[in-house]
Amino acid sequence: MSYKNELVFVEKLLKNFRVNLRYITNELSNDNNLSNSMGLQSILNYEFSGEDLFQLIDSQCKPNTFYRIKNVLLCQYILFRLPDTNAPTFAYIGPYALEPIGRQDIMPIAEHYHVAPSNLTQLEQFYFSIPIISDENALLSLIYTLGEYLWGDYDNFSVTDNLDLPNSLPSNIVPLPDINNPEEALLSAQLLEDRYAVENQLIQAVSSGKLHKAELFFTNMSSHQFERRADNPIRDLKNYAIILNTLLRKAVESAAVHPLQINNISSQYAHKIELISSQSGFMLLIKEMVRKYTLLVKNHSLKGYSMLIRKVITAINSDLTEDLTLNTQAKALNVNPSYLSTLFKKETGSTLTDYVNHKRIEHAILLLNSTDMQIQTIALYCGIPDVNYFTKTFKKIVGKTPKEYREMIMTH
Repeated sequence: MSYKNELVFVEKLLKNFRVNLRYITNELSNDNNLSNSMGLQSILNYEFSGEDLFQLIDSQCKPNTFYRIKNVLLCQYILFRLPDTNAPTFAYIGPYALEPIGRQDIMPIAEHYHVAPSNLTQLEQFYFSIPIISDENALLSLIYTLGEYLWGDYDNFSVTDNLDLPNSLPSNIVPLPDINNPEEALLSAQLLEDRYAVENQLIQAVSSGKLHKAELFFTNMSSHQFERRADNPIRDLKNYAIILNTLLRKAVESAAVHPLQINNISSQYAHKIELISSQSGFMLLIKEMVRKYTLLVKNHSLKGYSMLIRKVITAINSDLTEDLTLNTQAKALNVNPSYLSTLFKKETGSTLTDYVNHKRIEHAILLLNSTDMQIQTIALYCGIPDVNYFTKTFKKIVGKTPKEYREMIMTH
């Protein structure tokens, strides 16, 4: 296939949205994974013929056409026939949903397909795990681009909702056995394993300071996807935020960020969590948490530094107004100043004096952007009581005096 690389690219791109791209051939039609991936067959416990599905798709799926499908189980798919293959081959994207699937949508399905009450949580977990594509135009733009690679320009293919697949499932559906059944327990365990795997990916991204990967965790996520445990939905969300705050704190700790900085951010979010009053507020807060914790690693991780240099950097970050000169730090650590100077330059690439000055000016920039404090007051807060020396140092690093910098930001 000349378009193999394009399909691989689309597949990887869709994974960022937690949406799958899969393939159907006659050889795969009897694969149980096919039937499971097309809906809730394993959860609803009915017999499914992958071969029948393949024959139906093969007879009705026209070339050069993308079919948008919504099945009776509320799952959305995009199906299309691949060109220039030796045997009929189809690809489908999904499942996904265009809006959150809530309990009010799930209960009629549970009743219609005889889901045992003890297994309702399992059914909800499936639906809450379905990715939400809130803006389908983004997905369709990707489809149009893929269509150009597969069939040439826009005039050579079409997108339609018209595919005459059955509107109902087989009638030989039987009630689910009790959750204590080993097979059902295994399926529930798999759902939990999948959730924990995603959480571990998030933790790894945060502990590595990889902001773009951490933010992908929330792509098209909805608060509806979190398992309901309490009668009060807001209390549920607060509990999840507390758990996430703890997980993120441990992730940052593993990246050798000093406990003092971890405690500051953790305490701030512990307070903010209790102020959550809506689902939208919950989503905004947990996204902010992940971003701030990841930036904390990116900016303050001490991995790769020796214990001695970690102590020096921690002292600098803890209080910029302290005496942070080389001799004072060496005395506090009971080491030779010359040795400390050489080691600090080797590990950080900067002299101790330059490092401290850059940290102080970074803090000055923050205060100039966020407060109306006088410049001499800012100098004091940055640990440089001599305002003339502060101005000279600021201009050397920033290229402007503090006054010029403040005037610049006021005009923008």
